[in-house]
Amino acid sequence: MDLKDATLLLAAESAAYPALASTAQSAYDALASGQQVPFQALSELIGEVSGKGVLRDLRGKYSTTAFEAIVFPICREIDRQKPVPPRRRAAGPDPLTAPDWRV
Repeated sequence: MDLKDATLLLAAESAAYPALASTAQSAYDALASGQQVPFQALSELIGEVSGKGVLRDLRGKYSTTAFEAIVFPICREIDRQKPVPPRRRAAGPDPLTAPDWRV
């Protein structure tokens, strides 16, 4: 399942929550017209779907494989777009350049 289909399915499955269904439908419409949906919007969508219990319902309604096929494309797109924060450097000498490796 691709990202566009996953958002359409979430829109259909969240019909009991009009605001949530509208959010999912907006994401689908943007994807269907060839636009990219920002990771913040997709992350918010996953958070709302989880908060309303729709994810729990999906897990009970579909097999594990089907559930993952629905949710994972959205999670992968969030992961692909989200910037990676810089790593913090530990205090002290760099172990790769230290004269003694037991530093």
